[in-house]
Amino acid sequence: MLLVWTVASQMTDRPQTLPAPWQVAARIYALAASGELWFHAGMTLYRVACSFALAMVVGTALGLWMGRSRSADQWLNPALIIMLNVPALVVIVLSYIWIGLNETAAIIAVALNKIPVVTVMIREGTRALRPDLDEMAAAFRMSRMDRLRHVVLPQLAPQIAASARAGISLIWKIVLVVEFLGRSNGVGFKLHMLFSSFDVAGVLAWALAFVAVMLAIDLLILRPWEARANRWRSDAA
Repeated sequence: MLLVWTVASQMTDRPQTLPAPWQVAARIYALAASGELWFHAGMTLYRVACSFALAMVVGTALGLWMGRSRSADQWLNPALIIMLNVPALVVIVLSYIWIGLNETAAIIAVALNKIPVVTVMIREGTRALRPDLDEMAAAFRMSRMDRLRHVVLPQLAPQIAASARAGISLIWKIVLVVEFLGRSNGVGFKLHMLFSSFDVAGVLAWALAFVAVMLAIDLLILRPWEARANRWRSDAA
């Protein structure tokens, strides 16, 4: 990819349309040295973390409820389908209109776009839980909290880890749109400013810098977590 980028940048008649990799790298270094990169990337990471935590907690709870209760699934499924098909941009715009141009609206807008995806994955995982383990828990008269902790959540760990890893990329992309439309800081805000001046090198610098951050999170946190959650599969084999 780097080689293709280099060749393409040298073949274009307008260097500003596709700057060379070393030009973008120099821009990233300058942003990091000035501290601007750390501030705006930090604000974006804060919104990603808050939205991610909210979406995972609410989505997991809804998925468990819908997976364990047929009546809850029948009542909530139409709303779930609607939320899955409403464009993210519509949710963001309505959140800003109804709540205001503030952090609460930004985080809620992102979380609302992710919650239905988590709910579906956890619901399907809950439906596949082993009934014999439920019968064992009932026979030993385990409390609801103990049953959730020792029987349900260990079986759902692979689905929770998969939904977390798949969702983090979706969340940070939506966060950028939220910042682009209505925030005064963050990577999305910087992309908005650079778009106004058609600064391609700046757009690529901010985008690639934050992609590197998200890749590091995936490699160092999410991927090991998913591997640990799926370790029982290899042990069983």
